Amino acid sequence: MSENDKDIIDQVFATILSRQAADPQKSYVASLHKKGLRKIAEKVGEEAVETVVAAVGRNDKEVIAESADLLFHMMVMWAELGLSPNDIRDELARREGISGIDEKNSRPKG
Repeated sequence: MSENDKDIIDQVFATILSRQAADPQKSYVASLHKKGLRKIAEKVGEEAVETVVAAVGRNDKEVIAESADLLFHMMVMWAELGLSPNDIRDELARREGISGIDEKNSRPKG
């Protein structure tokens, strides 16, 4: 992996932010933004299911492609919510070194 590849998430996210206000006829991101959070969340769910299907089928090439689609749509959702990749990084860093079971048990019930 080259040094430039390490920040591809930030590069793609910056592109997503820059395209939110673009012409929805010319930008997929703008078209999703115009449709709103509900449609974006549906796309995240759709891509998650496609990723799971590819994984169960043990098709590595499809898992990679569908994972990229899932991550892209998650980033569109983050942008719509006013979140950033750093918010997710911070949460992952907070969880580092904590047992998954302990972390899950620490969440508010409800």
